[in-house]
Amino acid sequence: MNTNIKKAVVLLSGGLDSTTTLAVAKSLGFEAYAMSFRYGQRHAAEIECAKRVAKAFNAAQHVIVDIDLRVFGGSALTSDINVPKSRSSEEIGEGIPITYVPARNTIFLSFALAWAEVLKSSDIFIGVNVVDYSGYPDCRPEYIEAFGKMANLATKEAVEGHAEIKINTPLINLSKAQIIQKGISLGVDYSLTLSCYDPGKNGEACGACDSCLLRKKGFREAGVSDPTRYKTPT
Repeated sequence: MNTNIKKAVVLLSGGLDSTTTLAVAKSLGFEAYAMSFRYGQRHAAEIECAKRVAKAFNAAQHVIVDIDLRVFGGSALTSDINVPKSRSSEEIGEGIPITYVPARNTIFLSFALAWAEVLKSSDIFIGVNVVDYSGYPDCRPEYIEAFGKMANLATKEAVEGHAEIKINTPLINLSKAQIIQKGISLGVDYSLTLSCYDPGKNGEACGACDSCLLRKKGFREAGVSDPTRYKTPT
């Protein structure tokens, strides 16, 4: 048994960014422990995508955590609020949209931190991005830096000097096109992924929400064929 293998917890939604992040972690030699969340989101089809992605990349383990953020609501993804559609790039880039789920990344990273400590892992990977994104405050570098500082104050392994927790954000300064190009170079099959905020019953993407529009733009600018199943336009 190889006791020197590096372990990493990788937050995996089943979307384009988190899948690429998993591929990056694997390429860096980490044994990947994938963590997904069934949090009451309307796009639960992404969980099936996460399962397929974890299997494709031979994750050492894939856990799906059940928490119900619908008890708080406050987002189009966890409440009966319409998902914005067909917004312009300028509109997407302005303000914080209703698809923001309050404190979601803080919750997810906290679970990942707990598992990392149990695994005696020093590394957590998350696919946040500040170039082509929807303005979420918990995707910014200053937030990631602050969480990392907190993590090293809050865990037994760090306080006792056994490990320093690192929050890895390999995509944070990449455009969506650059993310796709990186993923292709690492063998990512993007047909396994789903990025849509409002998919159909069979898992097909709506093609009009902010996430779909950014995904389409990324494939177009990367010069790569988009394998996504979109709903037939009405």
